[in-house]
Amino acid sequence: MASSKSALGRRSVVLGGLAGAVAAPAIARAQGVYPNRPVRYINPYPAGGPTDTLSRIFCTKMTEITGQQWVVENRGGSGGNVGMDALSKSDPDGYTLGLGGIASHAISPTLYAKLPFNPRTDFTFVSTIWWLPNLLAVNLNVPANNVAELIELCRKNPGKYTFGSAGSGTTLHLSGELFKMLAKVDIVHVPYRGSAPATQDLLAGQISMMFDNIPGTLTQSRAGKVRPLGVTSAKRTGVAPEIPAIAETLPGMDIVSWTTLTGPAKMPPDVIKRLSELSRQALESADVKEKFQNLATTAWWQSPEDTLAYRDKEEARLAPIIKASGARVD
Repeated sequence: MASSKSALGRRSVVLGGLAGAVAAPAIARAQGVYPNRPVRYINPYPAGGPTDTLSRIFCTKMTEITGQQWVVENRGGSGGNVGMDALSKSDPDGYTLGLGGIASHAISPTLYAKLPFNPRTDFTFVSTIWWLPNLLAVNLNVPANNVAELIELCRKNPGKYTFGSAGSGTTLHLSGELFKMLAKVDIVHVPYRGSAPATQDLLAGQISMMFDNIPGTLTQSRAGKVRPLGVTSAKRTGVAPEIPAIAETLPGMDIVSWTTLTGPAKMPPDVIKRLSELSRQALESADVKEKFQNLATTAWWQSPEDTLAYRDKEEARLAPIIKASGARVD
């Protein structure tokens, strides 16, 4: 009897071991599916702003798709560079990602004399997330109803008219500088600490015109408080098709704000591929598209390869505009 029990015990151990051996690969596969724990998403801008709202829409959708929480962490400072520095030094396992884009990865390389990271080689570019144009609007006292009339007015009165922006080196400032170069006009840049004070002075007639991200100024223009003349994208935007593209009058005018889903360098290829697929699913979903469009923004997915190529092209294209503007941060 003892011998029988012993044999039975040995048999149970063997069967248990076989069961464990069969189950182990399944468990390993389950644990290997990315992501299997919460993902940290660094937004390098303060909470409450447009990038924060759009980031949370995106991360909420990614949470829904993956079943894992995507946690937004705001780390503002230095035009997005503080947050991107933290991201570049994170573990490249795919569980720390962030919001890259034109400011930190295409403008900063030329604008800043020194950066704590290499904008190209210290990161993995997974996908683009969204793009939005800037809007050129004039105060109601400026006697110009379209871009052609504004150019003629500025050429007749060099140095008289001013344009405001949210700060030197921003896409808003560069939009004005590119406009000056292409139109061959002399208008004076007035930098502000953010769009809000610039908008207040535009409404009050203290500055002649302003280039601003379309969501804020579009609200003012549709309320009849400022006069919209054109968007800075190469073509009209679907969120405001009634407003011409400046490029329709001034060929070559093309500056938009764009963002990327970005990680540290040396992320595993399978994680990059999986993230790219997930971000495409999120950005092409009807509800995300609608929520973005309600904020005058276009959801935009590109492959990792195309995202990196776009970043490279944008840095090269914007560098001479930044240098011509004289903007520099030492």
